[in-house]
Amino acid sequence: MTIDAALLRYYRAVDEAFPALPPGADARTVRDRFSNVAKAYARKRDDAVTAESIEIALDGRTLLARVYKPQAVRGPLPLIVYFHGGGWVVGDLDTHDGLVARLAQDSQCAVASVDYRLAPEHPFPAPCDDALDALVWLAEHRSRLGFATDRLAVGGDSAGAHLAVVAARGANERVAGLVGLQLLLYPVMRRQFESPSCIANANGPGLTNDEMKWYWTQFLSGEAPAEHDVRAFPLSESYERMPAPALVVAAAYDPLYDDAFELKRFLEANGGLVEMIDAHDMTHGFGRMHSQSEAALGWLRKIGARAGELVRAER
Repeated sequence: MTIDAALLRYYRAVDEAFPALPPGADARTVRDRFSNVAKAYARKRDDAVTAESIEIALDGRTLLARVYKPQAVRGPLPLIVYFHGGGWVVGDLDTHDGLVARLAQDSQCAVASVDYRLAPEHPFPAPCDDALDALVWLAEHRSRLGFATDRLAVGGDSAGAHLAVVAARGANERVAGLVGLQLLLYPVMRRQFESPSCIANANGPGLTNDEMKWYWTQFLSGEAPAEHDVRAFPLSESYERMPAPALVVAAAYDPLYDDAFELKRFLEANGGLVEMIDAHDMTHGFGRMHSQSEAALGWLRKIGARAGELVRAER
């Protein structure tokens, strides 16, 4: 198999319209380029989904979130709490608006996209703390916000999937079974750069090994975590309780492809149930590019539909 031709055309167009950043570019510059690319290729949100902003009032800070709901469904909806990708450094509610709206439409669930604090201004453990605290807050306020109180999932892409794993583990340690599903798109799980997939896909497209090294450096630029701190390194310690079931999505042409399967093995070794979707012609970040590729859209629709089925499945 090869990379989807439409995705390759998209990457060529981005390279022509947005020159590469100079070596040593700071986080704000990288963030601005990421946002500008997202704006340039965004499409109007489908009217089948509504979105409204809410505030999540936490200890010492308030986070914004955007809640998406499919129009066609009535009654209290299952809730998926979602964390955007971007290496803990870039991305926001707008850069991932299309992806999350599509997820809400295809899963027929409400999806709350959380705007957590970003490194290096707010390095580890701030993004992890925000993810867990926001998840618990939304779980506690489900009834008031009109969501179903017996169906809760957490999800994310790339670094957002890392935060989702951390938050699901922390929440279920507090309240057993609180999170019933983890939706994890092309997750980053390990600070390593020499796996077969890292070597094979070191130069992208979508993500490079050097970019991933830079993201880890920004994320860990503050308080150094202990070697076995599962907030930074989710695969470093076994679970005390069985992990929540997971739907893990891998992109074949991604430095993090091996991370997805390593996560699968780790969760299963701890008693968890894991289902894989192996997107054989996709690159890292394809969920954000579904407006540019019919193949990417097809994968994303499959992911959303299956996530909705699993959220509603009998426990």
